[in-house]
Amino acid sequence: MSHTAEWKARVYLFEEAGTTKVRFDLDTGTNRLTGHGTARCNPTDSDVPEIGDELAAARALEDLTAQLKRFAYGDMEAAGTGPRPGPSLPIANRLWG
Repeated sequence: MSHTAEWKARVYLFEEAGTTKVRFDLDTGTNRLTGHGTARCNPTDSDVPEIGDELAAARALEDLTAQLKRFAYGDMEAAGTGPRPGPSLPIANRLWG
């Protein structure tokens, strides 16, 4: 079975007073998800905006990843199956749910 899909993604970055916030919007055509991430610059560190952007974006993607997994697992259960047993999730994934 062949399948092609196009998902649309937008990333928004906001910085103010040493804090970077990222919103990552994903439209799969059937679901719209939003991941959020934040990074704060330690007052004793050099202010390098790119580092805050990268960290906040990575955290937003981690949030989005957890949401996508929950949707996938729900769809699997609705189809009559569930997630396969395997190694436990990394701690970062367990923290997000």
